[in-house]
Amino acid sequence: MKLSPLIKGVITAVLMMATSLTTFYTLPPTSPLHYLVFAVYALGIIWTLIAYKSSPENTGKFGAFFNTGFRCFIVATLLMVVYTFTFNKLHPEFGEESAAAYNKELLANPESKTPIEIEEAVARYRKGYAMALVYGSIFGYLIIGVAVTAAASVILTRRK
Repeated sequence: MKLSPLIKGVITAVLMMATSLTTFYTLPPTSPLHYLVFAVYALGIIWTLIAYKSSPENTGKFGAFFNTGFRCFIVATLLMVVYTFTFNKLHPEFGEESAAAYNKELLANPESKTPIEIEEAVARYRKGYAMALVYGSIFGYLIIGVAVTAAASVILTRRK
C-alpha cells in the first residue's frame, strides 16, 4: 500500500504527539529529550522524501521534492497546532504558572509600571498565553519543516 505525503504527515504528527506525551509524563521538564519531537518531525519529512525518490512519479527536480515534503509537513504542522492548543487548554496550570513568573518579573522592577499596570499586564498575558503558544508552534514548525524539506530535497536531488 502506497502512503501519500498527507497520510505520512498524519502518521508523523501522531508519532510527534505520542513522543510529546511520553516525554512530558516520564521526563523532568528540563530534559533535553523533549526535543525528540522535532527529530520525529524531521524524520517524518525525510521518510516522505526518500519514498518519493524511489517512486515512479519522481522527476528529480527540487520543486517536486519540496512540494512532496511540503504536503507532509503542512499536515503535521496543522495537527500539532491543534494538539498544542488542546494540550494547553487541558492544562491551564501552565498559563497560571507562567503568568505568576511574569508577575514576579514585573514586580522585581516596580519603577517601570504601577501596581495597576502590572496587574493589567499579567491579566493580558494570562488571557493570551494559549494563543501565543499556538502562534509560536505554527511559526516554529513551519520554519523547521521548510528547512528540513529544503535541505533534504537538495541532498536527494544531487544523489543519483
